[in-house]
Amino acid sequence: MGSFQVVGAAVVDGSGRDPIDVNVTVEDGRIAQLDASSAHGERLDAGGLTMTPGLIDAHVHLGLSSLIQPQFSFQISTAEIAADIFATAGATLDAGFTTVRDTGGIDGGVVTTIAKGKVRGPRVLSCGPVQCQTGGHGYYGADWEPTELWSSHHVPGLCALSMMSGNADELRGNVREAFRRGASFLKLCVTGGVVGARDRLTDTQFTVEEIAVAVQEAAARGTYVTVHAHNNDGIRNAVEAGVRCVEHGTDLDASTATLMATREVALVPTFAVVEQLLHDTAGAGLDESTRDRVLGVRERMTEALAVAKEAGVRIGLGSDLIGPAQNRRGEELRLRAKLETPMEALVAATKTNAEILGLSGQVGVIAPGAQADLVLWNGNPVEDPELFADPANAVLVLKAGRVVKDLR
Repeated sequence: MGSFQVVGAAVVDGSGRDPIDVNVTVEDGRIAQLDASSAHGERLDAGGLTMTPGLIDAHVHLGLSSLIQPQFSFQISTAEIAADIFATAGATLDAGFTTVRDTGGIDGGVVTTIAKGKVRGPRVLSCGPVQCQTGGHGYYGADWEPTELWSSHHVPGLCALSMMSGNADELRGNVREAFRRGASFLKLCVTGGVVGARDRLTDTQFTVEEIAVAVQEAAARGTYVTVHAHNNDGIRNAVEAGVRCVEHGTDLDASTATLMATREVALVPTFAVVEQLLHDTAGAGLDESTRDRVLGVRERMTEALAVAKEAGVRIGLGSDLIGPAQNRRGEELRLRAKLETPMEALVAATKTNAEILGLSGQVGVIAPGAQADLVLWNGNPVEDPELFADPANAVLVLKAGRVVKDLR
């Protein structure tokens, strides 16, 4: 469709304002105008449905769409890994997510293949391989597998979970390699993590000076660094080094939250993965010991969300789902709507996430000039956020003005 109007829907524009009854005119993939007058020209009837901007997930792992432990022990073929990645990409679109930020696992070829339209999927921004400290979070090799063999798990153009650095010079070389492979931003692991047996959530990883090297390299490319960080010391190290975003933020305290707000560092909490690992650890291809590591994280992350809100931190939204079961990505909005209002959860997944991704005004809003990324819901998810969790409720999805899903 070149030019058409979407008519009859209640429009929730992503700004936080109440729904309005307007027709949305789309021209050449962008929103041309919002008009309450009678429709004219080619029409797409959305009577009885609720329209929102295409959702944005600021923390995805498309490259971890297979069972985790088998994937990193050469038990799954490259063909199957690719099939799993592209199946997850399509399922993401079907759940109403038209833009995602991949925070580790894919190589640049996945981004370009989806962008060319060769497979179904959302718009993808990727950090390429995560930057990790030798012996730290992000390494899933076998117990006695030498670190230098880890890169043998990379499949050029398809997947590369992480790169190991033992010092600042190695880190500088690795981030430059990540940019060569197509990264549009960088991610570092600066604390231990839940998924992994070689570190603890209380561990800090990389020094302030080392993190600053990545920040310097990102700035030279006109982009930024985000960090995987659970404990407060690691979060503070990263903020002091100049990063622009923190993922998880489980043990964030008030003082560090205030520093984040002052330096305009965003936070992306990730509740859906916590629920996933509490209830279906094996479904992600992980050992049951992972459940023990995640105990208490939900409660502490909930407290961190409240602390960050009180300090005025910009707070986005990310699911962090891993393994094959990534089709219910909207669970993150359902969970956040229990901690905030449903409208606040929606704004986090649209307007705020667009700001964090550097796409403000381009996606995440229904406004003239923005990409025509639109989702039409069977019901009003702002009144009933349970609707977000089931992809079947996203009955019509448009990405850049093209209908990519239609269940009407």
